[in-house]
Amino acid sequence: MAAEMEPPPLGDAEQTDFREVDDTDDLFVSTVDQLESSPSPPLEPANLLVEDVSVNSNGPKAAEVILDDDPEDLFAATEEVSLDSPEREPILSDGPSPAITPVTPTVMITPRIEPAMFDRSPDEVEEEENGDTFDINISVSDPEKVGDGMNAYMAYKVTTKTSLRMFNRNEFSVKRRFSDFLGLHSKLASKYLHIGYIVPPAPEKSIVGMTKVKVGKEDSSSTEFVEKRRSALERYLMRTVKHPILRKDPDVQQFLENTELPRAVSTQALSGAGLLRMVNKAADAVNKMTIKMNESDAWFEEKQQQFENLDAQLRKLHASVESLVCHRKELSLNTASFAKSAAMLGNSEDHTALSRALSQLAEVEEKIDQLHQDQAYADFYLFSELVGDYVRLLTAVKGVFDQRMKTWSKWQDAQVMLQRKREAEAKLQYANKPDKLQQAKDEIKEWEGKVEQGEQDFEQISKTIRKEVERFEKERVKDFKVVIIKYLESLVHTQQQLIKYWEAFLPEAKAIA
Repeated sequence: MAAEMEPPPLGDAEQTDFREVDDTDDLFVSTVDQLESSPSPPLEPANLLVEDVSVNSNGPKAAEVILDDDPEDLFAATEEVSLDSPEREPILSDGPSPAITPVTPTVMITPRIEPAMFDRSPDEVEEEENGDTFDINISVSDPEKVGDGMNAYMAYKVTTKTSLRMFNRNEFSVKRRFSDFLGLHSKLASKYLHIGYIVPPAPEKSIVGMTKVKVGKEDSSSTEFVEKRRSALERYLMRTVKHPILRKDPDVQQFLENTELPRAVSTQALSGAGLLRMVNKAADAVNKMTIKMNESDAWFEEKQQQFENLDAQLRKLHASVESLVCHRKELSLNTASFAKSAAMLGNSEDHTALSRALSQLAEVEEKIDQLHQDQAYADFYLFSELVGDYVRLLTAVKGVFDQRMKTWSKWQDAQVMLQRKREAEAKLQYANKPDKLQQAKDEIKEWEGKVEQGEQDFEQISKTIRKEVERFEKERVKDFKVVIIKYLESLVHTQQQLIKYWEAFLPEAKAIA
């Protein structure tokens, strides 16, 4: 069959290496897979053989991409992926297998991406990503309410500073509303998700929070909501432009530079498109439960299990940090109440030294109240938001694994259809119907092409996901390192200030006579 291809001959068991041979255009450096460090035996094209492809073997299914502005999966489902594939035994055995036949190796295809994305070589992209040439900073500021009533919305100023040649100017600003950000994510997901690229999710919608803003209720909760959304939008844009492929997309450049953008109307939660997304999510959940993929690549199975465990632990950590933020805010309120009570007691105290000490104690507690507020702010915006972002990012990572499974399923469907066409041709030959034979041969040729294309799509998406996961791991370690250092510095600063305040108050307390 055209979809068959045999791996290179294996040497001794102790020298066996399952490392994928990457080209020099690999944009990422693996931080997880330890098998990458061992040498790989050279390929011998003359001896290329392939395991017979059956319906149970790996192959693609590029199903329709379901786009959603809200990354929260309403219909979560878990699919069991097994490595107990019968095809693995012939590969690992030393003797010949009757299921292996020689074929002509197929040619890898490139992802369906616009040529404008490849103005520079992959090596230059990697150098820009890792070196000092990556110079772009995006800030989201000045949230402004536009309109009145339920038709009101928040507009944000998006300012970009960069020296990259892909932009027309070094510094520029535009006004964008929240739906514009969701529209950008939708466009990027439609282009890159089905070919294995991890598209950072846009911030989640909040109907309750936005309703408070629309009706004009000015309180601390609505102000805090606007600030949280502003910060989340800024982080979303920075994650997007840090991606070496996404930042060169024309829609990203248009979003950052163009003054006017077409309004993204399909992002509304209660629109027809929103209801269609909910239906598609339900269909996706059913498909994930019904598709049984016999995983032959241990790397993908290990990574999927790793991300499932990481997702569960990050969710627990996020809940703990959220609880810590709440307790810190409660501590701040109680400290302020204590300071007020101490001040009132000092005013009513007749003893001069004690009255002065109580008054100064109240002043110290007021300062400590502000420290608790600042630390609660750091707990949330430094640590809690980072963990929350990576919980949503892991959803996007698992999404590309689901796309790989769909690509495999599509490949398998093509193989089944090809087999049926061949059986139909055999029946026509047996029934001696030459008038329909040519049409049957044409259909067989068409489906052979689809099978070959399906195999190539599956191999390409698998290769892309490997690179994307390596880039994701590298960025994850870097982000957590930076944030943990900043968070510890904030904690140290808070404790130093506490010591300073109490040391200054101690002589006053000792002066009470």
